[in-house]
Amino acid sequence: MIFDVLTLLPEVFAPYLQASVLGRAMEAGLLAVNVVNIRDHAEGRHRVCDDYPYGGGQGMLMKPEPVAAALDAVRQPGEAVWLLTPQGERFDDAMARALAREPRVLLLCARYEGLDDRVRQLYAPREVSVGDYVLTGGELAALCVIDAAARFLPGVLGNEASPERDTFGDGLLEAPQYTRPREFRGLAVPPVLLDGHHEEIRRWRRLQSLLLTRSRRPDLFAKLALTEEDRALLAAADAQAPADAEADAEADADADKPKSE
Repeated sequence: MIFDVLTLLPEVFAPYLQASVLGRAMEAGLLAVNVVNIRDHAEGRHRVCDDYPYGGGQGMLMKPEPVAAALDAVRQPGEAVWLLTPQGERFDDAMARALAREPRVLLLCARYEGLDDRVRQLYAPREVSVGDYVLTGGELAALCVIDAAARFLPGVLGNEASPERDTFGDGLLEAPQYTRPREFRGLAVPPVLLDGHHEEIRRWRRLQSLLLTRSRRPDLFAKLALTEEDRALLAAADAQAPADAEADAEADADADKPKSE
C-alpha cells in the first residue's frame, strides 16, 4: 500500500515511520509513504504558502496555488484524496480496515487556519477527522491514519489475528491484560488467567470486554448483537454484583473498627 502525504512539515514523519512496526513494514515493502513538501510547489523566491483571509479574521490560510500544484503533480489517476480536518467525518476502525484495502491514498495535511476553500471545491477530497479537537496541523492526524490502516495490511503484524482481537476488532473494548509478576503492589493477576483453562479464560475475557464496553462506551454496546452466551455472562455478573458490593462494604466496615489490644 502507498500513502502520498502532502505537508508543509515533511520532517515530522520520518522519526515515527522509521520506528518499530511501520519501519519494518516499509523495509519489507508492505507499506510505502511518499512525503511531499507542498512548499516545493510554491512559486517565487520565498515559496510563500500562506496569506491573510479575505473578510478579516485571525491567523493565516494556506494559499490554493501551491496546494493545487502539489496535488496535480503527485496524485495518481483514480487515487483518493483525504483532507485531514476537524470538520471531517470521524475516523474509526471500519474506515481503517477499508483504507487498508486501497492500493494508494493521498493524505493532505493543512496548517495555519486551514485551506483556501477552493481547494476543497476543486478536488472534492474526503474530509476526515481523528477526533473532536483541533491540532496545529494535519500531520499527527495523517500519522494516526497511516498507523491504523497499516495494522490491517497482511504481514505487517507478527500475529495476523492481533487486529481482530484488539479494541474495536469485534465492536468491543479489549479486556484487561496482565503479565509478570503475578503480584504488583498488592494487586494480583486474576486467578482465572493462571489456571490454563482456555475456555474459562475465553469466557472471562469476553465478559470483561462486555462489561467495559457497557460502562465506558454505551454507544458501542447499544450496537452489539449479543449472543446467548453474552446475555448469560452478563446476567451472571449482574446477579453477582450486589453480593460483591455487600462483601466489600463489610470488609471496609471491619477495617474501620478499632483494633483491640
